[in-house]
Amino acid sequence: MDSPTLLFPQPDLYLQTHAGNRIPVHATILASASPVLQNVIKSSNRIVKIHGVPDAAVTAFVAFLYYARCTEEDMDKYGMHLLVLSHVYTVKHLKQRCIKGLGDRVSTENVVDVLQLSRLCDAPDLYLKCARHLTNRFKAVKETEGWRFLQNHDPCLELEILCFMEEHEKRKRKARKRREDGRLFTELSEAMVCLEHICTEGCTEVWPFDVEVRREREPCSMFGTCQGMQNLIRHFATCESVKGRCLRCKRMWQLFRLHSSICLQHDTCKVPLCSQIRLKMEKEKRKGDARWELLVRKVASVKAMSSLALPKRKMVEEIRRKVP
Repeated sequence: MDSPTLLFPQPDLYLQTHAGNRIPVHATILASASPVLQNVIKSSNRIVKIHGVPDAAVTAFVAFLYYARCTEEDMDKYGMHLLVLSHVYTVKHLKQRCIKGLGDRVSTENVVDVLQLSRLCDAPDLYLKCARHLTNRFKAVKETEGWRFLQNHDPCLELEILCFMEEHEKRKRKARKRREDGRLFTELSEAMVCLEHICTEGCTEVWPFDVEVRREREPCSMFGTCQGMQNLIRHFATCESVKGRCLRCKRMWQLFRLHSSICLQHDTCKVPLCSQIRLKMEKEKRKGDARWELLVRKVASVKAMSSLALPKRKMVEEIRRKVP
């Protein structure tokens, strides 16, 4: 701390550490960097006491007030002390630096300590990072001394962490459910497109009666789904099981019903039973089947979105046919 005396006038203030050492400083520098220190300096007798942290941490704190720099070595050794000092004396730039530095240094061994400190120092970003780290590595963290100390001395924070973990797990389950539902809606949307395609143009094995049979027909762009749909249609047409007992036939009936629910051209639609199923549903006027209505809306929405990419997909298919 000798370098400041070479750049500024003679020091007019001293910071007294916990060990009794005095660090010469300039009141104007400290007052301009910290509004809290500015108020303390006004009521002090040229001596400001900073206790509760190591002397070296106070030295690193003063160095930041002068030069606005904090070395990686100081952050490794005194990061938590500097966060406390920056919070107590309202040094925002140092606090941001400490939050980032401590966040990068969170480990299984220190995560509980850093989390407690972030809670006391009003550092929500650091708290959230620690809580996520603790949640992802809870089996290892609960074996540490820090977690045992927390259980014995701060049950409120322990409960808060456990509640956070439970909410985190709920969010993961909801996200997983949304992804699964999204895949289901996409698969059903592709099935609807393939059903219309087979009943209108025909594919490799199944085609309408009024379409010319071409054995050399190439597979369509969604042949994986289309092949399964063709197999289901062929089974439906030839199944001899008692009505209502064949699971594959039930699945086909559900697909016909789903198509009829989202079809907008019942009069000209070539999908079998489309208009008949629609009329039957209108006569029955089913109400209260919220899950089915939600399924219809979701599949119709996905189908509409995928149709926007249809011209591009057809263009790609034409280009592929031209390429030898």
